[in-house]
Amino acid sequence: MPGPLHGYRIVDLTSNVAGPLATQILGDQGADIIKVEAPDGDSTRHGANRRGGFTASFVSNNRNKRSIVLNLKEPAALDVLKRLAATADVFTQNYRPGVADRLGVGEDAIRAVKPDIVYVSTSGFGEKGPYAQAPAYDPVIQGFSGLATVQAGSDEVRPRLVRTILPDKLTAITASQAITAALLARERTGEGQHVRLAMLEAVVAFLWPSDMAQQTFVGNEPVRQEAASAIDLIYETSDGYITAAVVTDRQWQGLVRAVEKPEWLEDERFKTPALRHQNIDARLQMTQEALLGRTSAEWLDRLTKADVPCGPVLTRSEMIRHPHIAALGLLEEYDHPQAGRLRQARNAARFSGTPASIRLPAPELGEHTEAVLGEIGYSAGQIADLRAAGAFGT
Repeated sequence: MPGPLHGYRIVDLTSNVAGPLATQILGDQGADIIKVEAPDGDSTRHGANRRGGFTASFVSNNRNKRSIVLNLKEPAALDVLKRLAATADVFTQNYRPGVADRLGVGEDAIRAVKPDIVYVSTSGFGEKGPYAQAPAYDPVIQGFSGLATVQAGSDEVRPRLVRTILPDKLTAITASQAITAALLARERTGEGQHVRLAMLEAVVAFLWPSDMAQQTFVGNEPVRQEAASAIDLIYETSDGYITAAVVTDRQWQGLVRAVEKPEWLEDERFKTPALRHQNIDARLQMTQEALLGRTSAEWLDRLTKADVPCGPVLTRSEMIRHPHIAALGLLEEYDHPQAGRLRQARNAARFSGTPASIRLPAPELGEHTEAVLGEIGYSAGQIADLRAAGAFGT
């Protein structure tokens, strides 16, 4: 059974991570993704951690796609791209604002050949404002959005980056949802639209539900953000680490029973959720001291029986071998013709009737150029002429 987006075609001019990961998600869900690359290829083809000519970054953001090469500086290649766009449902690019128009692949040019197309522009800072033309990588957005100070825990201490490219990946997930929503709207109205998304927009929207409480009530904004606890929710045990979190009174009571400290229930500092938050450092320090006395397995058993949310703290190598990961079937292994045996996370969402799947490995640069051009009506002779004209690069 094909995936839920089977039958949709997406022309993908994006590179790096945010754009390619967005289209990979849609490709996993069945869409036909045509990855259009410049003659030197996506930038992630050229990084470290590689095997068989492929980097881990490229294969992990570009499966379920077909690659064609077009040198858009050549008019003949631009004609090919427009002919391809005329067969597509979505056209997506992540050039800096204004670049797509200068290349001849802006919304007006593409909509002229496919009036109902969903046109998608992804950028760092958006197309308006003083930073619109500023280049943006993940750390830049972490800093600008406030995420680095959220991670630090206080406005008074050195900001810290999250040690994963969260803005890139969050933008990808947001973009994939937005594209699907725009396709649904087109089904109902018959009209395409322009979806614009900045990494900055995705991250600020992501932060708001949990990290911007003191900025929510207009007029009550603090001069300085209230500092978070300097202690995180990672606890050392006698043989490793676990995490546990309590929010409700019932969970607090369960933790107290598990650690056999009934006197904590009488401590005025911890009588209510608000007081427990106010005295968070003392509470977490006391919890840590209590948890040093047993092994991780013992504590997880006791805390789980007490209905306290908890779990082991795993290394990456431990995570991929954990029986719960196996039970979910969260990781898949398959053979790439050049890079060899790969392990990757499957598409996260599980569809009962139209399951997502890994159908195609990440492609070689330009691997499908001739096949895709054949599908849109080019003969072998015309393809040879395009090659001679430099449409695919030198």
